[in-house]
Amino acid sequence: MPQQVRGVVARSKGAPVSLETIVIPDPGSNDVVVRVQACGVCHTDLHYREGGINDEFPFLLGHEAAGIVETVGDAVTHVEVGDFVVLNWRAVCGQCRACKRGEPWYCFDTHNASQKMTLEDGTELSPALGIGAFADKTLVHEGQCTKVDPSADPAVVGLLGCGVMAGLGAAMNTGNVGRGDSVAVIGCGGVGDAAIAGARLAGAGTIIAVDRDKGKLEWAKGLGATHTVDASDVDAVEAIQELTGGFGADVVIDAVGRPETWKQAFYARDLAGTVVLVGVPTPDMTLEMPLIDFFSRGGSLKSSWYGDCLPERDFPMLVDLYQQGRLPLEKFVTERIALDDVEAAFDTMAKGQVLRSVVVL
Repeated sequence: MPQQVRGVVARSKGAPVSLETIVIPDPGSNDVVVRVQACGVCHTDLHYREGGINDEFPFLLGHEAAGIVETVGDAVTHVEVGDFVVLNWRAVCGQCRACKRGEPWYCFDTHNASQKMTLEDGTELSPALGIGAFADKTLVHEGQCTKVDPSADPAVVGLLGCGVMAGLGAAMNTGNVGRGDSVAVIGCGGVGDAAIAGARLAGAGTIIAVDRDKGKLEWAKGLGATHTVDASDVDAVEAIQELTGGFGADVVIDAVGRPETWKQAFYARDLAGTVVLVGVPTPDMTLEMPLIDFFSRGGSLKSSWYGDCLPERDFPMLVDLYQQGRLPLEKFVTERIALDDVEAAFDTMAKGQVLRSVVVL
């Protein structure tokens, strides 16, 4: 039988979100109903509300979530009722050209639920990143569920569902940070600080945090930065070069996603170094640079999608490292809030006062 639950909905561009009654249909053959235990408030949810992703309103927001599998479709084999899962938006298909060439983290045809959740009047909802987890329950494809250690704190490990995984993966997967490498991270919000934590986990020797906010630089130190650069006081490129023997960092990660920060990342790397763009630019942003600089500096210029993660491979490993005390994921949870506090959390997030607010149900 369809179920009625509470959910946070963005009805129109820029309008405050509202707590609405939503209808969860019975799961299709490969679908799963998950009882949500916790869901982080991510910038992507705010982008949806502001119309920055697409205009397919109304949206059911929320996607950084963990919970318990409650109901499964008749063809589901990946999870069982009662499993504790972290939700992900890269449910790989196994059949596209990326999957077939052994790079499923680039899957071009990821799965979502076969049916739509709706408002009471039947209006179809667009779930954020195919998940929609600012709700008591949500409907997803079985491949969007990754089983992890059930003793883990849902408010902490649910953050692997998006921003924290994006940052960790930008360092560990896309940037391929190795032991003894020098790493600079520009932008020390949730994603940037996760990149710092990932660089530390990978064994980087020098980890430089760059931001214009002194509070964020303090957070970065707590997550593994060995040096900090206040870009409001000094030239970030010169400071990074000075801290790396005049050469520049082996890997520079742009967690902001603006033309000016990408240029800083480009010129702050060593010859043949790597630039990783994980911050999300807007469609109107453009970049103009001398082509000779690309040729003469060599190296790699990469974009990181979801930290180039493979949830089935990465989530359980990272949860285990957290449980062992080797990855301080709990430091990303700044506050725990109720479902009807999401709009206020957007304001707090925009002011840079939190790494993550987490809705706990």
